Amino acid sequence: MTLTVIDLFCGCGGMSAGFLNAGLNVVASFDNWIPALTTYKRNLTEHAYELDLSDTVKSRATISSFRADVICGGPPCQDFSSAGKRIEGKQANLTRSFANIVIGLNPRFFLMENVPRVRFSQSYRSAKEELTKAGYSIGEIVLDSSYCGVPQARKRFFAFGATTDNVTGRFLQSVQSRISSQPISVKDYLKEDIDLEYYYRHPRNYSRRSIFSVHEPSPTIRGVNRPVPPNYAGNQLDPISPASTRALTSYERSRIQTFSKLWNWNAGNRNGAVELQIGNAIPVQLASFVADH
Repeated sequence: MTLTVIDLFCGCGGMSAGFLNAGLNVVASFDNWIPALTTYKRNLTEHAYELDLSDTVKSRATISSFRADVICGGPPCQDFSSAGKRIEGKQANLTRSFANIVIGLNPRFFLMENVPRVRFSQSYRSAKEELTKAGYSIGEIVLDSSYCGVPQARKRFFAFGATTDNVTGRFLQSVQSRISSQPISVKDYLKEDIDLEYYYRHPRNYSRRSIFSVHEPSPTIRGVNRPVPPNYAGNQLDPISPASTRALTSYERSRIQTFSKLWNWNAGNRNGAVELQIGNAIPVQLASFVADH
């Protein structure tokens, strides 16, 4: 029997695409970011709906009409990101919203994805406590995407919950058994679809390197994509001069996020919105790697 899935905070569709690739049936998805929902609908299904998931009462009433075995989702993570201010604010509350919706709908399983730092937040601890009280056995794992078929050293945290105790242990064992012993590089994955040896990725501060080789996993694809600044000289960590290379294109960035070659990024959106959709998404192959189990 094919498991049915509801995707919360679906964005442009990375999680849904991965679950569909793994053979699961995504029956409905929800978000309140219109450009991302437009992209989702162009590529996956019309069953993607605008909904403010912070309003858990309305959300539970709306979503209850869709019956699903699994609720998955990646609540926005900027409040927890190592790149952010690390202050738990409004977006951190969406972790609790996710838990509240799961508890109200009581699916057999749930899967929550976020940045690794979420494990240490009060928001997640509170959400986990409430989910446990509701009868879920919860297993946790941090995965490096580059060991899971994604050419990107992007670490993500997953919390998997089931209403049957022995299922979570089997899930974690299954995931761990298939983690590769070697990371996959950008060139290994894209092959002839990328025609350069090095590329520029704007550093968070100028003491860090900005030039990366295609023969290693990409650093985390972020929601912004800046060109090489005029007169930027780089630093001693860069293998070549920034002046002799370029930033990745949106298409190349989306492929490193393991979206399909044919994915339509809704060119009618502002380019910045497209870049943010790409950077905010879970890599499709990482979602598929987890959903396989």
